[in-house]
Amino acid sequence: MTPSSSSPPAQIKSRIGAILRATSGNFLEQFDFFLFGFYARYIAAAFFPSHDETAALLNTFGVFWLGALMRPVGAIVLGAYIDKIGRRKGLIVTLSIMAIGTITIAFCPTYATIGVAAPIIVLGGRLLQGFSAGVELGGVSVYLSEIATPGNKGFYTSFQSASQQVAIFVAATIGFALSELIPAETVAAWGWRIPFFIGCLIIPFIFFLRRTLEETPEFLAMKKHPTTSEVFRLAAANWKIIVLGMMVAVLTTTTFYFVTVYTPTFGRTVLKLTSHDALLVTLLVAVTNFIWNPVGGAVSDRIGRKPVLLFIACMSLVTAYPALHWLVAAPTFGKMLVVEMMFSFYFGVYSGTMLGALVEVVPKHVRTTCFSMAFALAAGLFGTFTPVASTLLIKYTDDKASPAFWLMCAAAIGIVAALVIYRGGKTIAAQEALAT
Repeated sequence: MTPSSSSPPAQIKSRIGAILRATSGNFLEQFDFFLFGFYARYIAAAFFPSHDETAALLNTFGVFWLGALMRPVGAIVLGAYIDKIGRRKGLIVTLSIMAIGTITIAFCPTYATIGVAAPIIVLGGRLLQGFSAGVELGGVSVYLSEIATPGNKGFYTSFQSASQQVAIFVAATIGFALSELIPAETVAAWGWRIPFFIGCLIIPFIFFLRRTLEETPEFLAMKKHPTTSEVFRLAAANWKIIVLGMMVAVLTTTTFYFVTVYTPTFGRTVLKLTSHDALLVTLLVAVTNFIWNPVGGAVSDRIGRKPVLLFIACMSLVTAYPALHWLVAAPTFGKMLVVEMMFSFYFGVYSGTMLGALVEVVPKHVRTTCFSMAFALAAGLFGTFTPVASTLLIKYTDDKASPAFWLMCAAAIGIVAALVIYRGGKTIAAQEALAT
C-alpha cells in the first residue's frame, strides 16, 4: 500500500488511515445496533404496543434477532461477491445496504400512525441491516489481516471489534446527554429517534472514508480469483471449518450483546437502576472494550491464540453465575460496574484473539465468505439472541441471575472449539487442502 521508500512515520500514518477507513462501516452498524437495544422499551411502545411490557420487549428483541438471522444469507451472498470482486468494492456495497436499513428505521412512523405497517417496515430495515452485517465484520477483519505487518495479524484484526466500541461510546454519550437535557416523557415519545437521526447524518462522511480505501496487496497478488459458483462450492466443502469457526466465535458474540445491547435494559427493568446509571456503565464498558481488544490481539500474537482463548472461556464459565448472583442480590451502580468490567475484560481479550484465530483458520481463497459465515452463524444463532434468551430465562426461572446460564453455555462451546481447532498443537488451517 505504501511504497517501500516511504519513511516509517509515513508508513505508520498510512496504515492507521487504512484501519480507520476500513472500520468506519463497523461504526454505523454498531451505533444503530446499540441504539436499538438501549431504546428497546421505547421502540416497543412505538412499534409493538402491548399491555404486557415483557411481551413488548420480546417482540422488539425478536425483530432484533430476526434481522440477525439474515446474517448468514448476507455472509454467503456478499461474501462470495467480496472474494470475487475485491475487498474495497465489497465494503462499499455493504455500507450502502446498511445505510438504507438505518434510514428506514429512523424515519418509520409509529404503530399509532400507520398501524401494522410500522412493525413490518421496522422488520424490513432490520433485515437489510442483518444482510449487510453478515459480511461487514468478516470483510473488515479480512481486510485488516491482509494489510497487517508480519507477526501482528491479531493486533491489526482486533481493531475490527475495537472500532465497534467507539460506536457504543458515542451512542451511549448521546443517550446520556439526552437523558440529562430532555424530560423522560419526551424521550419516550419521540426523543429516542434523535440518536438515529444523528446516525443518518454521519452516513455521507463514512461513505467518503470507504471510497478512499485501497485494495489489499494480498488480494491483488492472487493469480486467480474464484467465481461465485466456485466460492459456494469451496465454502460448502469446508463446512466443518465454518462450524468450528462459529463455535469459537459464540462467546464473543454472546458476551458482546450482553454487555452492550442488553445491559441498559437489564439495568433498568431487572435491577431497577436509573437510566443514568445504566448508560454510564455502558459508556465505561465501551471504553474498556476498546482497550482490551487490541491487548488480546497483541498478547495472542506473542503467546499464541489457544492459551488466551481457553483461559478466558474457562474464567467465564466458572465466574458468570456467581458474579450475576452477587449483583442481583442487592443491585447498586458500583456492583453493576464491577460485574460489567469483568465481562468487558472477558469479551475484549477473547474477541481480540478470536478474530485473528478465525482469519487464520478459514481457507485463503474463500476467506471472506467462510469467516463471515462462521461469525454470522455465531451472531445470528447465539449473539443477537442474547437479549431474548436473557429475558426468557428470567421470566421462566424467576432468577434474575439466570442470563449467566446463556453465557456459560457460550463459554463451554468456546472451550470445545479451541481444543478441537488447536488439537496436537496445530490449527486446522491445514484442512484448507480439502478445498482444492
